[in-house]
Formats: sequence, structure tokens, C-alpha cells
Amino acid sequence: MQYDNTNSGTLFKNDKGDNDKRPEYKGKIDINGVEYNLSAWVKVMKDGTGKFLSLKADVKKPAPVAKHVAEQDDLSEIPF
Repeated sequence: MQYDNTNSGTLFKNDKGDNDKRPEYKGKIDINGVEYNLSAWVKVMKDGTGKFLSLKADVKKPAPVAKHVAEQDDLSEIPF
């Protein structure tokens, strides 16, 4: 039986290196069958009383597919 990932996701600790703008957590989430890349930053409330997660979700784009040579160039004008 395959697990249904619809409307669920995961976050993992992210290696920020020396870049403070990188998110503390990265992962993926599926919302109604659409997969998103998910990022999270740990923020401190303005009054300093606690912490919260700030989230950003971007639609996961499929990897580009290379076009066949015949689709890239019009080979009909080659004289052979």
C-alpha cells in the first residue's frame, strides 16, 4: 500500500552556512495534489515574548526537458 502524501509535508534542518538569509528549515509540502518547496525561518516576536516560524511556499517546477535537435532548428533548409 502506498502512503497518500496529499495535504501533508516535511521540514528538515537546513545548513545555513555563513548566509543568515537562508532558511533554518527546508522541505516539501503537498496541497491538494500540487507539490511545493517549503522554507521556514525562526523569528522572534516584536515584543520579545516568544518565537514563531515564518513560512514560504513555492510551487515546485519540473526540471526542464531538452528539446530534440529537429525541434530546435529548422533542418528543412539544409541542402542534403
